[in-house]
Amino acid sequence: MFSCAKLSDNADFVDVLLSLEGEEKLEEDDMIAVLWSDIQNKLQEELELVLGSKRSVRDSDVGNLPYLQAVVKEALRVHPPGLLLSWARLSTSDMELSKGMVVPANTTAMMNMWAITHDSKVWEEAFKFKPERFAESMGGTNMDLWGNDLRLAPFGAGRKVCPGKNLGLVTVSLWVAKLVHHFNWLPNKENPIDLTEVLKLSSEIKYPLSAVALPRNLLLSS
Repeated sequence: MFSCAKLSDNADFVDVLLSLEGEEKLEEDDMIAVLWSDIQNKLQEELELVLGSKRSVRDSDVGNLPYLQAVVKEALRVHPPGLLLSWARLSTSDMELSKGMVVPANTTAMMNMWAITHDSKVWEEAFKFKPERFAESMGGTNMDLWGNDLRLAPFGAGRKVCPGKNLGLVTVSLWVAKLVHHFNWLPNKENPIDLTEVLKLSSEIKYPLSAVALPRNLLLSS
């Protein structure tokens, strides 16, 4: 019998894990492994439903894989690659903002995309990796990444939007799909996962990510 804190009626699998108490309480590494497997299984189920087990994913398939798109969007929300370097603007005159704030003339202002994507006033459970928030079939919102909604604009917006956004998004989606379709991915217990980031030209993972890849032995053709 699991011992859990009291949960609301709309609690999900993650809430249950976080609520475990006493001897059932999971260590952080174990919780990461369980959540990783849960999301990975959902993605593999979608891939096999759309592709079967005898064909590898192609770039033309990405549009028919909504959970894959949700996983990529959530990764870009939690770990936006460009934090401060996009959307830099020089004020030509004093600009008064809300609550009496003033941006003086000749000031370079930048958007802090990380702060926006982790703002609890903007995102429910902002620090939780939850792809379902972008999956309509799971009660989420199918939000685009093209800068139309500034809550999630990893490629910028307007005239200075990243020119390689389409190629980058399709490429990332395709390779995530291929890696998950061909392999089961497990944490490497000898090198625990640490997703600490460091800001350089873009946001980068501070420590190398180590994982164990187990072939799924599917009879795939290209």
